[in-house]
Amino acid sequence: MASASTESMLATADNGAAGAQDMFNRELETYRRIVGANLMFHQDVYQLLRDVLVEQAPASFRFLDVACGDASASAAMLNTTAIGNYVGIDLSEASLRLAARELQALPCPVELRCCDFAPAMAKWSEPVDVIWIGMSLHHLPTAAKARLMRNAHRALGGMGLFVIWEPALFEGEDRAAWLARFSLLRDKWSAVSDEEFASMERHMLLADFPETSQTWLRLGRDAGFSHAEDVYLMPNRMGRVFRYWN
Repeated sequence: MASASTESMLATADNGAAGAQDMFNRELETYRRIVGANLMFHQDVYQLLRDVLVEQAPASFRFLDVACGDASASAAMLNTTAIGNYVGIDLSEASLRLAARELQALPCPVELRCCDFAPAMAKWSEPVDVIWIGMSLHHLPTAAKARLMRNAHRALGGMGLFVIWEPALFEGEDRAAWLARFSLLRDKWSAVSDEEFASMERHMLLADFPETSQTWLRLGRDAGFSHAEDVYLMPNRMGRVFRYWN
């Protein structure tokens, strides 16, 4: 029989786990409404990504989805491509459980790994043709972004395609001004509540570190990619898609 203190600790742990799950469920619901209303232009970005894959990826390409989350957008897009292998990595076990269901329809082997993407990329040694990062690389400081992009170039063996979708500053703009620009979008984000929008603003203040387009391009060239291209500007001008290849 557990002691009173042990029972208290177990109850606290259970409450903590339940609280974390509740928070995840709330955030997931918000995220799915944002995607459904196309507030971040997921439909446009993933259609562009599909076009890039059709244009540049080899037949039966091996696709690495970095910080894949629930993989819903990737799954829908990749199901219409010539993909040969899918690996998704993410730090959230709850997200990966959802991703496993979303990816069942892919006509290729699927593997999901629960890990922090930056250390995972630092030691990546398996063959891969395409590496995709959507709205995650900007959480790292500039020097760590540079290291990850070098690791991506190494993982691709100098032959593959690296595509990222990330927040971007205007030339001469600082992070505070970029955050202020997002706040001005509130009226267009009617699909989320004031509380949810404020939560997003708090997250961005703490964790989002955008770069200018020129810096994103330079980081790719410095990583060893001979081609670096800015291929898409979100209509709200908050972020861009870049592709890198040799």
